[in-house]
Amino acid sequence: MSLAILSIGTAVPETVVSEAEALAVARALCGSSKRAEWLPAIYAGAEISTRHMTFTREVLDDVVCGSTSSGSIFLPSGAPEDHGPSTAQRMEHYALHAAPLALRAARQALERSGQAAASITHLVTVSCTGFYAPGVDVALIQALGLSPTTQRTHVGFMGCHAALNGLRVARAFADADAGARMLLCAVELCSTHYHYGWDPQKVVANSLFADGAAALVGVPSACAAPGTWQLAASGSCLVPDSASAMTWTIGDHGFSMTLSKQVPALIGRHLKPWLSTWLLAQGLDLGDIRSWAVHPGGPRILKAVEEALELDRSATAASRETLAENGNMSSPTLLFILERLARRDAPRPCVALGFGPGLNVEAALFR
Repeated sequence: MSLAILSIGTAVPETVVSEAEALAVARALCGSSKRAEWLPAIYAGAEISTRHMTFTREVLDDVVCGSTSSGSIFLPSGAPEDHGPSTAQRMEHYALHAAPLALRAARQALERSGQAAASITHLVTVSCTGFYAPGVDVALIQALGLSPTTQRTHVGFMGCHAALNGLRVARAFADADAGARMLLCAVELCSTHYHYGWDPQKVVANSLFADGAAALVGVPSACAAPGTWQLAASGSCLVPDSASAMTWTIGDHGFSMTLSKQVPALIGRHLKPWLSTWLLAQGLDLGDIRSWAVHPGGPRILKAVEEALELDRSATAASRETLAENGNMSSPTLLFILERLARRDAPRPCVALGFGPGLNVEAALFR
């Protein structure tokens, strides 16, 4: 049996940040006017036109203008030793904003699915940008009116590919229980961990990430109408000798992301051999795949996938569009792409790919 996806819902914060505004914020927080000369090229290279953040417009204006009317703890002091709010303060921000954003996506997914909230038997939540308990899962159960007997599973700290890990969990529930009804919700507030000061890898991370949430409702395939998108298989590969290529660690001033320049090269060397073998086990080869949902960790990662798999740039059009309109929202991003592909009735089989700390590759096959 496989997992049939009845619907996908998406949500982004109200504050829209243009490329020019994101660059202005970066200048204000980088701590060095001389090094700030590098920022325009970095932000142009990110290929992000707009992104969304949970910070209000007043806070962003204060950051850029050096004013203090918002009174936000995220305003820079300008001192060389300023590293921004403490991790505890950042977690308070996450706890305040994550659940409302997740709720918007989940409510949309439920409305589109035609399923009653009371019918949900399993809730899978996904996030790596914050922790608190009772958490987003309990908030969703209470706000949506899910049954108090809803079985909860949280997928945490797995990064950009984590929605695929969550889908694997939901599929396992579908395989185990013909009466299961799954709600999966991924929410990330990446801007919570904005790095203050100058560290090249972290400055690049600042240029890419944004906030968003996405949710889906799934049922065992036997319960869905013909033609419904179905998760038929999941795969995972830990790339050898790559532990330092992508990291996500908890520090005193937020969670710290590093992205090595070696990531595209590692993808180039290892993706095709493993993916070809995995697809063969599903009775397919690369030429059989008719559409692709590739997590846009950044333009260089998309280019590396295209070159490794010999794909035309058009194959990753949905990924590039999502990146341009919303930035890299970490785990929800792949669900944004899948929603776009499903809405366009993209041909199948479709393969989704995501990359995260490890360096690890996650794949999902949709029929």
